[in-house]
Amino acid sequence: MPERTKKVERILGIDPGFGRTGFGVIENRSGEWKAVCYGCIETFPENCFVDRLEELHNELTKIIKKYQPTRAGVEELFFFKNEKTAIKVGEARGVILLTLRQFKIEIDEFTPLQVKQAITGYGKAEKCQVEKLIQMQFGIKKRIKPDDAADALAVALTCGAGLKLKKKMQNR
Repeated sequence: MPERTKKVERILGIDPGFGRTGFGVIENRSGEWKAVCYGCIETFPENCFVDRLEELHNELTKIIKKYQPTRAGVEELFFFKNEKTAIKVGEARGVILLTLRQFKIEIDEFTPLQVKQAITGYGKAEKCQVEKLIQMQFGIKKRIKPDDAADALAVALTCGAGLKLKKKMQNR
């Protein structure tokens, strides 16, 4: 009898923005999360805002098609210094969520506080602490640049940890 192939769990983590959107793809190999790729989608500031949103959609679509995530974690907009920027980031989040939904990808959303809590055990941890733990978790030697990519890996790992908990709860 042929062996049943188990579908690999692959998570796309996203740190939303309209100028830079961090992304990180992780997958579960033998019960351990490994980084597959990470980076940033950068839009051109000289383009009008709507064109930048379309660019974000197109680039995210390419990532989804290439890495075929089974689930996504997206960071929620939690605080802002500039109201105008917050609205634009919110609109970019809308494009991201719609793009993920178009591919029928399950979505989990996390606040920055939840991500920091999951990664460091302390919800008010410094950004550099989160990045350092992400480097250690995935065995990444060099500093992850830009930091949006490190944030996206942290969101993906938070999603992965939550998924493990969900599966345990379902098996009860």
